[in-house]
Amino acid sequence: MGGGALLLALGGRPMAAQQTPAPPASPPRDCSAPEHRQFDFWEGDWTVTDSAGQVSYGTSRITREESGCLLRERWTGARGGTGQSLNFYDRVTGTWAQVWVASNGTVLRLTGGLAGAAMRLEGASGTGASAVRNRITWTPQPDGRVRQTWTMSRDGGATWQPSFDGWYRRTP
Repeated sequence: MGGGALLLALGGRPMAAQQTPAPPASPPRDCSAPEHRQFDFWEGDWTVTDSAGQVSYGTSRITREESGCLLRERWTGARGGTGQSLNFYDRVTGTWAQVWVASNGTVLRLTGGLAGAAMRLEGASGTGASAVRNRITWTPQPDGRVRQTWTMSRDGGATWQPSFDGWYRRTP
């Protein structure tokens, strides 16, 4: 007599097959989550000017790389300097990060995220008396431009002074 028949003969019920619960859903291991798309408005080829479009600060090319996990900026200044930044959403910390390196050796590390529709990243540079807090904000405009404002604080964030106000205009 089988085990189930024995249970039935003894007035018991056959045991239901044990089902293993499905493992909890894990976050995607690629960069397809919506958070990875928050800075997409900055992607493209740009001429960077003042607000009136008169003074040229340079050009910038922002490309999506590494299977969409990275925004890479290549910047060329109107006076010849160059720089690059790597921008990415860090799913471990839940923040955006930027590492910017210029041809003169300047390195800037920033972290942050969306502030409304704008991307706002902050970070310190220098040490001791030369310590500076940097705050850079990229704000998409209704006409397709992107405004980048850079403010700096030399008193730990108590006061902020403008350092740069650039307008990214798409290169035809």
